[in-house]
Amino acid sequence: MCNQTVCLVQAAIEREGIATVSISLLREVVSVLKPPRALFVPFQMGFPLGEPNHPELQHRVIASALRLLERDDLPVLESFESVPKENE
Repeated sequence: MCNQTVCLVQAAIEREGIATVSISLLREVVSVLKPPRALFVPFQMGFPLGEPNHPELQHRVIASALRLLERDDLPVLESFESVPKENE
């Protein structure tokens, strides 16, 4: 799916009062388009949740993205830390 399209659709949905979050593999795109909430992940193209068969990592990515829904200091571009924090 086109990253630019996702950012634009996300912004349109937010204008209707529905909070959104996206996971991005291309920091340069979201840095320019500034969607309301985006999580940049350092994985290779095609693997936005990390390597297959690593459910712990994939759950951490999803949880990190969902935590962005609590933010209202928009736009938010946060980077995913692949090393877990001690309290997680």
